[in-house]
Amino acid sequence: MDISIVIPLLNEKESLKELYHWIAEVMQSNGFTYEIIFIDDGSTDGSWQVIDQLAQQNPAVKGIRFFRNYGKSQALHAGFLKAQGEVVITMDADLQDSPDEIPQLYQMILQGNDLVSGWKKKRYDHTLSKNIPSKLFNLAARKVSGLQLHDFNCGLKAYKKQVVKNIEVTGEMHRYIPLLVKNAGFRNIVEKPVQHQARKYGTTKFGISRFTHGFLDLITIWFLSRFGRNPMHFFGLWGALILFVGFCLTVYLGVDKLFIHPEGRLLTDRPQFYLALVSILLGSQLFLAGFLGEMILKIRNNRQNYKISKEIGWN
Repeated sequence: MDISIVIPLLNEKESLKELYHWIAEVMQSNGFTYEIIFIDDGSTDGSWQVIDQLAQQNPAVKGIRFFRNYGKSQALHAGFLKAQGEVVITMDADLQDSPDEIPQLYQMILQGNDLVSGWKKKRYDHTLSKNIPSKLFNLAARKVSGLQLHDFNCGLKAYKKQVVKNIEVTGEMHRYIPLLVKNAGFRNIVEKPVQHQARKYGTTKFGISRFTHGFLDLITIWFLSRFGRNPMHFFGLWGALILFVGFCLTVYLGVDKLFIHPEGRLLTDRPQFYLALVSILLGSQLFLAGFLGEMILKIRNNRQNYKISKEIGWN
């Protein structure tokens, strides 16, 4: 199979048929063998019924339905597991991503790229409350990742099949897929300016909170990329250093009280006593956190953090 198109969605009933016909026209005019995988992330507007109808009309249409809304990352994870195409393309279901970009994205993957990330250079949905946080978000992502991409969160992306089978998109990490791909060992990550369409139906599912969440997720993924496999290297190091400071202060206070100023102030009247106590407690907790992190890594069992209600299109 040439192409798998993975489309996560939430309450996009009005746009699904139009999007399907647009994709099918592009696929057929270019002679691609393909599948379209719709992942219904807990829609309540009848989106699943539309997907069911489309699957009955065309065996290339497949669907996954979640019991409830788990988030875009979980929807992409489910779609990536099922994708069979040599090239996997993701796009949003709101008609703001143009299927006409698919042939060029496909060719760029065949040319040896691991990931082609879309860049909506000219947008039709910019407002001040969205534009400024978006620019700050992408600037921070560039600094942390070292990837010179303008739009990390663009839904329109193309992947080599090997890539999607070797990354795990969880939580809200769909915003940082290029960084996940880089951390997995793939280096050919490029960007392509893509068309952006004004939203035709419904309303956006994203608010200003996604940017605050995004920055927190960026810190998380930076930490995981640096210390995710060896948390003791971070927590253990700082814990040991702070414990050493506490130990030195304790020795100093003990020697001073026993041999230098035995008639001096009580230890509890000296600020060094509390500094030593806090250092020992904090250092012990950090060291224990690193130890527990190592244990969890050794025994953890990767489980899907979403539940699938129905599937259509697979035997």
